[in-house]
Amino acid sequence: MNTPDSRLTLASIGEDELISRLVQDLPQGPEVITGPGDDCAVVRPVESGWNQLLKTDCVVEGVHFLREAAPEQVGWKALARVVSDVASMGGVPQHALVTLVLPQELEVAWVERLYAGLRRCAETYGVSIVGGETAGGPLVMVSVSLTGKVREGCVLRRDGAKAGDVIAVTGRLGGSITGHHLNFLPRVAEAGWLADSQRVQAMMDLSDGLAKDLPRMAKASGLEFVLEEGTLPVNAGCSAAQAWGDGEDYELLLAIPEEAWGGLAAAWAGQFPEVLLTRIGTFVPVGLGVRPDFDGAGWEHFVTVPPA
Repeated sequence: MNTPDSRLTLASIGEDELISRLVQDLPQGPEVITGPGDDCAVVRPVESGWNQLLKTDCVVEGVHFLREAAPEQVGWKALARVVSDVASMGGVPQHALVTLVLPQELEVAWVERLYAGLRRCAETYGVSIVGGETAGGPLVMVSVSLTGKVREGCVLRRDGAKAGDVIAVTGRLGGSITGHHLNFLPRVAEAGWLADSQRVQAMMDLSDGLAKDLPRMAKASGLEFVLEEGTLPVNAGCSAAQAWGDGEDYELLLAIPEEAWGGLAAAWAGQFPEVLLTRIGTFVPVGLGVRPDFDGAGWEHFVTVPPA
Protein backbone atom coordinates (compact mmCIF):
# COMPACT_ATOMS: atom_id res chain seq x y z
CA MET A 1 0.00 0.00 0.00
CA ASN A 2 1.21 3.52 -0.72
CA THR A 3 2.67 5.62 2.08
CA PRO A 4 -0.19 7.65 3.64
CA ASP A 5 -0.18 11.38 2.85
CA SER A 6 -2.46 13.37 5.15
CA ARG A 7 -2.64 16.19 2.58
CA LEU A 8 -4.49 14.10 0.00
CA THR A 9 -8.29 13.97 -0.08
CA LEU A 10 -10.54 11.78 -2.21
CA ALA A 11 -11.49 14.76 -4.32
CA SER A 12 -7.83 15.39 -5.15
CA ILE A 13 -7.02 11.87 -6.42
CA GLY A 14 -10.32 10.51 -7.79
CA GLU A 15 -11.93 7.08 -7.75
CA ASP A 16 -9.53 5.16 -10.00
CA GLU A 17 -6.43 6.18 -8.05
CA LEU A 18 -8.15 5.37 -4.75
CA ILE A 19 -9.11 1.88 -5.94
CA SER A 20 -5.60 1.30 -7.24
CA ARG A 21 -4.22 2.15 -3.81
CA LEU A 22 -6.69 -0.04 -1.94
CA VAL A 23 -6.55 -3.27 -3.97
CA GLN A 24 -2.80 -3.77 -3.99
CA ASP A 25 -1.89 -7.23 -2.65
CA LEU A 26 -5.32 -8.05 -1.24
CA PRO A 27 -5.67 -11.57 0.22
CA GLN A 28 -6.58 -14.01 -2.60
CA GLY A 29 -7.20 -17.71 -2.02
CA PRO A 30 -6.29 -20.34 -4.62
CA GLU A 31 -9.94 -20.68 -5.63
CA VAL A 32 -10.01 -17.06 -6.89
CA ILE A 33 -9.66 -16.97 -10.69
CA THR A 34 -10.25 -13.23 -11.19
CA GLY A 35 -10.16 -10.77 -8.30
CA PRO A 36 -10.49 -6.97 -8.16
CA GLY A 37 -10.19 -5.06 -11.42
CA ASP A 38 -12.76 -6.65 -13.75
CA ASP A 39 -16.55 -6.30 -14.01
CA CYS A 40 -17.04 -9.35 -11.79
CA ALA A 41 -14.92 -11.56 -9.58
CA VAL A 42 -14.56 -15.17 -10.74
CA VAL A 43 -14.15 -17.98 -8.20
CA ARG A 44 -14.37 -21.74 -8.38
CA PRO A 45 -17.66 -23.19 -7.06
CA VAL A 46 -18.09 -24.74 -3.64
CA GLU A 47 -16.90 -28.33 -3.70
CA SER A 48 -19.16 -31.38 -3.39
CA GLY A 49 -20.44 -32.02 0.11
CA TRP A 50 -20.69 -28.33 1.05
CA ASN A 51 -23.48 -25.73 1.02
CA GLN A 52 -22.95 -22.07 0.08
CA LEU A 53 -23.58 -19.31 2.64
CA LEU A 54 -24.29 -15.70 1.63
CA LYS A 55 -24.32 -12.69 3.96
CA THR A 56 -24.22 -8.89 3.68
CA ASP A 57 -23.94 -6.23 6.37
CA CYS A 58 -22.84 -2.62 6.75
CA VAL A 59 -21.39 -0.23 9.28
CA VAL A 60 -22.57 3.38 9.15
CA GLU A 61 -20.87 6.44 10.61
CA GLY A 62 -22.80 7.74 13.59
CA VAL A 63 -24.57 4.41 14.08
CA HIS A 64 -21.87 1.72 14.30
CA PHE A 65 -18.83 3.95 14.79
CA LEU A 66 -17.77 7.57 15.18
CA ARG A 67 -15.35 9.31 12.81
CA GLU A 68 -12.81 9.74 15.61
CA ALA A 69 -12.53 5.94 15.98
CA ALA A 70 -9.33 4.44 14.60
CA PRO A 71 -10.11 3.67 10.94
CA GLU A 72 -8.26 0.32 11.19
CA GLN A 73 -10.77 -0.71 13.85
CA VAL A 74 -13.70 0.39 11.68
CA GLY A 75 -12.38 -1.75 8.83
CA TRP A 76 -11.87 -4.72 11.13
CA LYS A 77 -15.40 -4.39 12.47
CA ALA A 78 -16.97 -4.10 9.01
CA LEU A 79 -15.60 -7.48 7.91
CA ALA A 80 -15.61 -9.20 11.31
CA ARG A 81 -19.39 -8.68 11.62
CA VAL A 82 -20.12 -10.82 8.57
CA VAL A 83 -17.43 -13.33 9.47
CA SER A 84 -19.24 -13.76 12.81
CA ASP A 85 -22.55 -14.39 11.00
CA VAL A 86 -21.01 -17.06 8.75
CA ALA A 87 -19.39 -18.68 11.79
CA SER A 88 -22.70 -18.74 13.66
CA MET A 89 -24.14 -21.00 10.94
CA GLY A 90 -21.23 -23.40 11.45
CA GLY A 91 -19.51 -22.13 8.31
CA VAL A 92 -16.13 -21.05 7.00
CA PRO A 93 -15.83 -17.53 5.46
CA GLN A 94 -14.55 -17.31 1.89
CA HIS A 95 -14.98 -14.29 -0.44
CA ALA A 96 -15.80 -10.65 0.37
CA LEU A 97 -17.07 -7.73 -1.73
CA VAL A 98 -16.54 -4.33 -0.10
CA THR A 99 -18.62 -1.24 -0.97
CA LEU A 100 -17.42 2.12 0.36
CA VAL A 101 -19.53 5.28 0.56
CA LEU A 102 -17.18 8.18 1.32
CA PRO A 103 -17.38 11.99 1.59
CA GLN A 104 -15.19 13.67 -1.03
CA GLU A 105 -13.35 15.74 1.60
CA LEU A 106 -12.24 12.61 3.47
CA GLU A 107 -8.48 12.11 3.71
CA VAL A 108 -7.05 9.33 1.53
CA ALA A 109 -4.89 8.24 4.46
CA TRP A 110 -8.05 7.58 6.53
CA VAL A 111 -9.43 5.30 3.82
CA GLU A 112 -6.13 3.47 3.43
CA ARG A 113 -6.06 2.82 7.18
CA LEU A 114 -9.66 1.58 6.99
CA TYR A 115 -8.61 -0.89 4.31
CA ALA A 116 -5.64 -1.95 6.42
CA GLY A 117 -8.17 -3.10 9.05
CA LEU A 118 -10.21 -4.93 6.42
CA ARG A 119 -7.04 -6.58 5.13
CA ARG A 120 -5.93 -7.67 8.62
CA CYS A 121 -9.31 -9.26 9.33
CA ALA A 122 -9.30 -10.98 5.94
CA GLU A 123 -5.84 -12.41 6.52
CA THR A 124 -6.76 -13.55 10.04
CA TYR A 125 -9.81 -15.53 8.90
CA GLY A 126 -8.70 -16.68 5.45
CA VAL A 127 -11.04 -14.37 3.51
CA SER A 128 -10.31 -13.30 -0.08
CA ILE A 129 -11.39 -9.72 -0.84
CA VAL A 130 -12.35 -10.10 -4.50
CA GLY A 131 -13.94 -6.76 -5.43
CA GLY A 132 -16.48 -4.12 -4.50
CA GLU A 133 -17.59 -0.58 -5.29
CA THR A 134 -16.93 3.01 -4.25
CA ALA A 135 -19.35 5.93 -4.20
CA GLY A 136 -19.51 9.44 -2.81
CA GLY A 137 -21.93 10.33 -0.04
CA PRO A 138 -22.49 12.56 2.99
CA LEU A 139 -20.93 10.15 5.52
CA VAL A 140 -18.85 6.99 5.69
CA MET A 141 -20.54 3.64 5.14
CA VAL A 142 -18.78 0.32 4.64
CA SER A 143 -20.91 -2.53 3.26
CA VAL A 144 -19.44 -6.03 3.09
CA SER A 145 -20.95 -9.00 1.27
CA LEU A 146 -19.41 -12.34 2.23
CA THR A 147 -19.71 -15.88 0.96
CA GLY A 148 -18.98 -18.90 3.09
CA LYS A 149 -19.30 -22.64 3.01
CA VAL A 150 -20.69 -25.16 5.48
CA ARG A 151 -20.64 -28.94 5.31
CA GLU A 152 -23.92 -30.54 4.26
CA GLY A 153 -25.83 -31.64 7.34
CA CYS A 154 -23.89 -29.29 9.63
CA VAL A 155 -25.83 -26.03 9.13
CA LEU A 156 -26.86 -24.52 12.47
CA ARG A 157 -29.93 -22.29 12.18
CA ARG A 158 -31.77 -20.29 14.82
CA ASP A 159 -35.01 -22.25 14.49
CA GLY A 160 -33.80 -25.64 15.72
CA ALA A 161 -34.20 -25.30 19.49
CA LYS A 162 -36.42 -27.79 21.34
CA ALA A 163 -38.32 -27.50 24.61
CA GLY A 164 -36.01 -28.52 27.44
CA ASP A 165 -32.84 -27.48 25.61
CA VAL A 166 -30.14 -25.70 27.57
CA ILE A 167 -29.53 -22.07 26.58
CA ALA A 168 -25.81 -21.29 26.58
CA VAL A 169 -23.50 -18.47 25.52
CA THR A 170 -19.79 -18.21 24.83
CA GLY A 171 -17.54 -15.60 26.41
CA ARG A 172 -18.70 -12.65 28.49
CA LEU A 173 -21.39 -10.07 27.78
CA GLY A 174 -21.99 -6.36 28.30
CA GLY A 175 -20.12 -3.08 27.99
CA SER A 176 -19.21 -3.39 24.30
CA ILE A 177 -19.33 0.39 23.80
CA THR A 178 -16.08 0.74 25.78
CA GLY A 179 -14.19 -0.74 22.84
CA HIS A 180 -15.15 -4.39 22.35
CA HIS A 181 -17.50 -3.53 19.47
CA LEU A 182 -14.47 -2.43 17.43
CA ASN A 183 -12.04 -5.16 18.53
CA PHE A 184 -14.02 -8.39 18.88
CA LEU A 185 -12.80 -11.73 17.56
CA PRO A 186 -15.44 -13.73 15.65
CA ARG A 187 -15.81 -17.24 17.12
CA VAL A 188 -14.94 -19.04 13.88
CA ALA A 189 -12.94 -21.94 15.34
CA GLU A 190 -15.33 -22.36 18.24
CA ALA A 191 -18.42 -22.34 16.00
CA GLY A 192 -16.88 -24.87 13.64
CA TRP A 193 -16.07 -27.15 16.56
CA LEU A 194 -19.62 -26.84 17.89
CA ALA A 195 -21.09 -27.64 14.45
CA ASP A 196 -18.84 -30.69 14.11
CA SER A 197 -19.89 -31.93 17.56
CA GLN A 198 -23.41 -32.68 16.25
CA ARG A 199 -24.72 -31.81 19.73
CA VAL A 200 -26.03 -28.28 19.05
CA GLN A 201 -29.66 -27.76 17.99
CA ALA A 202 -29.54 -24.05 17.13
CA MET A 203 -26.97 -21.26 17.04
CA MET A 204 -26.70 -17.54 16.23
CA ASP A 205 -24.36 -14.70 17.03
CA LEU A 206 -25.19 -12.00 19.57
CA SER A 207 -24.98 -8.81 17.54
CA ASP A 208 -28.10 -6.95 18.74
CA GLY A 209 -27.83 -8.11 22.34
CA LEU A 210 -29.22 -11.04 24.30
CA ALA A 211 -32.40 -9.01 24.89
CA LYS A 212 -33.14 -9.10 21.14
CA ASP A 213 -31.43 -12.24 19.92
CA LEU A 214 -32.61 -14.77 22.52
CA PRO A 215 -36.30 -13.90 21.91
CA ARG A 216 -35.60 -14.18 18.17
CA MET A 217 -34.23 -17.70 18.56
CA ALA A 218 -37.13 -18.66 20.81
CA LYS A 219 -39.74 -17.26 18.40
CA ALA A 220 -38.11 -18.91 15.37
CA SER A 221 -38.22 -22.23 17.23
CA GLY A 222 -41.82 -21.79 18.42
CA LEU A 223 -40.75 -21.62 22.07
CA GLU A 224 -40.29 -19.32 25.05
CA PHE A 225 -37.49 -19.30 27.62
CA VAL A 226 -36.62 -19.00 31.28
CA LEU A 227 -33.40 -17.07 31.93
CA GLU A 228 -31.22 -17.88 34.94
CA GLU A 229 -30.29 -14.25 35.56
CA GLY A 230 -27.66 -14.96 38.19
CA THR A 231 -25.59 -17.06 35.77
CA LEU A 232 -25.07 -14.42 33.07
CA PRO A 233 -21.32 -14.17 32.34
CA VAL A 234 -20.66 -10.43 32.54
CA ASN A 235 -17.60 -8.42 31.62
CA ALA A 236 -15.72 -6.66 34.40
CA GLY A 237 -17.55 -3.55 35.57
CA CYS A 238 -20.85 -4.58 33.93
CA SER A 239 -24.18 -5.57 35.45
CA ALA A 240 -26.48 -8.40 34.47
CA ALA A 241 -28.76 -5.78 32.91
CA GLN A 242 -25.91 -4.61 30.67
CA ALA A 243 -25.12 -8.20 29.70
CA TRP A 244 -28.78 -8.56 28.77
CA GLY A 245 -29.22 -5.33 26.86
CA ASP A 246 -26.01 -3.68 25.65
CA GLY A 247 -25.52 -5.62 22.40
CA GLU A 248 -22.59 -5.98 19.99
CA ASP A 249 -21.07 -8.81 22.01
CA TYR A 250 -20.53 -11.05 18.94
CA GLU A 251 -20.56 -14.15 21.10
CA LEU A 252 -22.47 -17.33 20.22
CA LEU A 253 -25.95 -18.17 21.51
CA LEU A 254 -26.67 -21.91 21.60
CA ALA A 255 -29.45 -24.42 22.16
CA ILE A 256 -28.12 -27.76 23.43
CA PRO A 257 -30.11 -30.86 24.49
CA GLU A 258 -30.10 -31.30 28.27
CA GLU A 259 -28.64 -34.78 27.99
CA ALA A 260 -25.74 -33.51 25.84
CA TRP A 261 -24.88 -30.45 27.92
CA GLY A 262 -22.56 -32.02 30.48
CA GLY A 263 -20.40 -33.83 27.94
CA LEU A 264 -20.26 -30.88 25.57
CA ALA A 265 -19.32 -28.44 28.34
CA ALA A 266 -16.52 -30.73 29.55
CA ALA A 267 -15.17 -31.21 26.02
CA TRP A 268 -15.35 -27.45 25.41
CA ALA A 269 -13.29 -26.73 28.53
CA GLY A 270 -10.56 -28.97 27.18
CA GLN A 271 -10.70 -27.52 23.67
CA PHE A 272 -11.13 -23.80 24.47
CA PRO A 273 -9.94 -23.31 28.07
CA GLU A 274 -9.71 -19.52 27.73
CA VAL A 275 -13.30 -19.05 26.48
CA LEU A 276 -16.27 -19.48 28.78
CA LEU A 277 -19.26 -21.61 27.82
CA THR A 278 -22.05 -20.81 30.26
CA ARG A 279 -25.53 -22.21 30.81
CA ILE A 280 -27.90 -19.26 31.21
CA GLY A 281 -31.38 -20.78 30.96
CA THR A 282 -33.79 -23.24 29.37
CA PHE A 283 -36.12 -23.20 26.39
CA VAL A 284 -39.71 -24.01 27.39
CA PRO A 285 -43.07 -24.43 25.61
CA VAL A 286 -45.10 -21.33 24.78
CA GLY A 287 -46.96 -20.11 27.85
CA LEU A 288 -44.30 -21.20 30.34
CA GLY A 289 -41.64 -18.58 29.63
CA VAL A 290 -40.53 -15.90 32.10
CA ARG A 291 -38.85 -12.77 30.75
CA PRO A 292 -36.17 -11.15 32.93
CA ASP A 293 -36.89 -7.93 34.80
CA PHE A 294 -34.25 -5.80 33.07
CA ASP A 295 -34.66 -2.36 31.53
CA GLY A 296 -32.19 -2.95 28.67
CA ALA A 297 -33.88 -3.84 25.41
CA GLY A 298 -30.96 -4.52 23.06
CA TRP A 299 -30.43 -2.80 19.71
CA GLU A 300 -33.16 -2.22 17.17
CA HIS A 301 -32.62 -0.12 14.05
CA PHE A 302 -35.12 2.73 13.54
CA VAL A 303 -35.94 2.64 17.28
CA THR A 304 -32.72 2.66 19.35
CA VAL A 305 -30.87 5.98 19.48
CA PRO A 306 -27.10 5.57 18.88
CA PRO A 307 -24.87 6.72 21.76
CA ALA A 308 -23.43 10.21 21.35
